Amino acid sequence: MTNSAHLPLRGRTALVTGVSRRRGIGYAIAVRLARLGADLFLHHHRAHDSGQPWGADDLDGVREGVRAALRPGAVLGDLGADLADPDAPERLVAAARDLTGSLHVLVCNHARSGGDGSILDMTAERLDGHWAVNTRSTLLLTSHFARAFTGLRGTPPARPGDRQEASGPLDEHATGRVFWTTSGQIHGPMVGEVAYAASKAALAGLTATAAAELLPHGIVLNTVDPGPVNTGYLDPESTDRDPEVIGRVLAATPFGRFGEPADPARLVGWLASDGGRWIVGQVITSDGGFSLGTGG
Repeated sequence: MTNSAHLPLRGRTALVTGVSRRRGIGYAIAVRLARLGADLFLHHHRAHDSGQPWGADDLDGVREGVRAALRPGAVLGDLGADLADPDAPERLVAAARDLTGSLHVLVCNHARSGGDGSILDMTAERLDGHWAVNTRSTLLLTSHFARAFTGLRGTPPARPGDRQEASGPLDEHATGRVFWTTSGQIHGPMVGEVAYAASKAALAGLTATAAAELLPHGIVLNTVDPGPVNTGYLDPESTDRDPEVIGRVLAATPFGRFGEPADPARLVGWLASDGGRWIVGQVITSDGGFSLGTGG
């Protein structure tokens, strides 16, 4: 890495998906990486938020907020895309790489929310819709990022169990970084969110496999479970959940608050820097102890 302790991501370009709202986790991550010196390319899909109770944000405001966090000399780009489109991941990675000519960090923060249900009223359409956005696009983004980072044009089909060995010791200070985001379905039930939980559980379950395949190519992959982070969906005026249930859950949180977008953003910022270079193939929960059930 060509950087300093003060700006550990200077000279590195990061693509962050799902940066459509200033209350969102993607926005907080983008701002954090910008403050650490990175060049930023943002993905957004405002139409998704327009159909949610919390509503859409002003994209010009989103851009200006991230631009204000950039360090001198760093640049910003963005592209709107519906990641349900199977061709969108390739276009997005290509556009991000064109920003500076290289791409070093990928943060797959995007997610389809809403329009879900229980196992008793689940439909193929709901399952397919969440899979396409939350899981399929994340895998395709990662595949295209790996090709962009390594310059690989393609590899022979692998048989089950095939492992690729690195040509020699990796330079631990020059690895690419990929981050997936999942949810806390491993810690307890997510009732009424079967399609969402299934699509995110697939990413948690695939983390070790993808990390093992990418590491010989000099790419480090980890998954972050941010726990319950209030991005607006837990506010009384814009929630799609029972306010009484929200109140009970809040009262049981160890620190007396839900997560804030800045909480997982700090974790991603550290993992993307040289300090996090030894963490590989992990699903890391950042929830302030929520999953431990130690609240009052």
